[in-house]
Amino acid sequence: MKNIFIEGIQGSGKSTLMKSLYEKLNGYHMYLEGDISPVELAWCSYMTEEEYQQSLVRFPDLVPEIEKHTKKEDNHFIVEYTQIVTDVKGFHHYMEQYEIYNGKRSFDDFQGIIMSRLQKFQGTGNLFECSLFQNIIEELILFYCKTEEEIIGFYSEIFEIIKQKNFVLLYLYSDDIKSNILKIKKERSDENGVEMWYPLVMRYLNESPYGKKFGFSDISDIVAHYKRRMNLEVRIIKEIMEGYSIILPAKIYDINDVINKMEE
Repeated sequence: MKNIFIEGIQGSGKSTLMKSLYEKLNGYHMYLEGDISPVELAWCSYMTEEEYQQSLVRFPDLVPEIEKHTKKEDNHFIVEYTQIVTDVKGFHHYMEQYEIYNGKRSFDDFQGIIMSRLQKFQGTGNLFECSLFQNIIEELILFYCKTEEEIIGFYSEIFEIIKQKNFVLLYLYSDDIKSNILKIKKERSDENGVEMWYPLVMRYLNESPYGKKFGFSDISDIVAHYKRRMNLEVRIIKEIMEGYSIILPAKIYDINDVINKMEE
């Protein structure tokens, strides 16, 4: 059994591939974005014991739910707070401040957390969504304003750790990023047709240090950003992770062929 990482830009079909593999592979555990994962912290709070206890005091009515969605890891508490459905005012905003993303940590702290958790991770038989590229690279580009060479160096360090973890990376490559984005833009709207995803992405991009410097004004800017990220991710694969990665055409593959390639 392996540790399978599934990556690709937004709209490339990561969740579909993930679920197809989960149905085909016996004994694998699936980690989606927002789950408490042994390697990724997207959409989760990463809190010291003091910070965690303060959250319980601040939201006493939610203590059972918070505890249900919390895992202690060494000296920290990980809370999958986005999976807690509540109308308690300010809860999600409060917990968000303890994420490791969106520039909330110094670069050294961020890097240390990523590397340490990957180093300590043990076991096989896991499917990971967006746990190696998407969130980390967005952070490095948008919030730490790292150059491509610096990002390549970052991933050289990551590779030295995970190459011993029996991993394989499945990367979904898209030739038509704009169509993917337009589809997501339309699909992720409320019941009245009001777009939900697109305004959030535009705000996320423009509130980042990179966005404040260069600006994102329309969908062409988003497409250009994702194209740049995809090219960088492919470069990382070819320069660093060759032999451990399989590049697949987004949404155009045979799942059985994918499984066979992983077993070669």
